Amino acid sequence: MIGASGKERQSVAKKIDTCTLRERAKGNSIAKVCAVLSTLSARSPLRLNEISELTGLNRVTALRILEDLGEAGFVARSGNPPRYDFGPEVVAMAAAASRSFNLREIARPSLLRLAELTGDTVLLSLRSGAEAVVVDRAVGDYPIRANFLDIGSRRALGIGGGSMALLASLPAPERDAILDMTCKRLDDYPQITRSVLEAHIEQLREQGYVTMLDIVVNKMGAIGLPLLGRNNELLGAISIVALSERISERREMLVSALNAEARKIARQPA
Repeated sequence: MIGASGKERQSVAKKIDTCTLRERAKGNSIAKVCAVLSTLSARSPLRLNEISELTGLNRVTALRILEDLGEAGFVARSGNPPRYDFGPEVVAMAAAASRSFNLREIARPSLLRLAELTGDTVLLSLRSGAEAVVVDRAVGDYPIRANFLDIGSRRALGIGGGSMALLASLPAPERDAILDMTCKRLDDYPQITRSVLEAHIEQLREQGYVTMLDIVVNKMGAIGLPLLGRNNELLGAISIVALSERISERREMLVSALNAEARKIARQPA
C-alpha cells in the first residue's frame, strides 16, 4: 500500500472493522454474539483482548460469549496465550451456504482474469445489512498493491468502489436510509462527506460504474460496478483497487473489462 506504513495499514483495517462492530455490540445478547462472529470473520485468529477492543465489549462479556460459542462448536481455541478462530460448526455452515448461493464460485474465474489483465487487486463484495463485506479477492502482479482490504474486510456501504456500487444500486428509499447511517460513520474518512457520496451515487446511476480516487486511502483508488442477476436483482459488486493514477489512466479499459466479466457472471445459473 503506497503512502502508508505498516502501522497505518493496520489502523485502516481496524477502522474498517470497528465502524459498525461497536454499534452492533451495544444491542442485545444476540447482537453481541454477532459482533464477536463478525470480528472473527474480518480477522482471525484473535486474542481475547483484541476481540474486546474491536467490539467494545468488556473482557468478561467477550470471554463468556467465546466460551459459549466454543462449547457449541462455533469457535475454536488454541495456543498459549489462547487465540480464537472459527470452529467446525461455522465450517459446516459455510459449506451449506456455498451450496445454496454460489456467487463466489461463479465469480472466481472473472476475478482471476481481471487480476491477470490489470495486474491489480480485484474484489468481490456482498451486502450485509448496512455494510459491504469482501468475500473474495484476486491479486495481480503489479508491485504496488492494495493490501488494506482482504477477505472478510467490512466497510459501511458507500465507502469504497464496490461498497458504493452496492449502495447506489439499492431502491431509493432504502438507499437514502442507509446513506443516513453511513454519514454517521465518516469520522475516519475526512475526505468523504454526504455530498461526495451523493455525487458518486449519481455517477453510477448515469454511467453504470463508480470511481473513487484519493478519498478512502491517499493515492489509492477503486472502480466498481454492481453485479445483477437475470431478473436484474442485485447480487453483489465487483471492483478493481489500484493506484489512483493507474485507475485514471486506464479507466476506459477497466470499465470495459469489468462490464464484460459482469455479463459473464450474470449468464451463469444461480
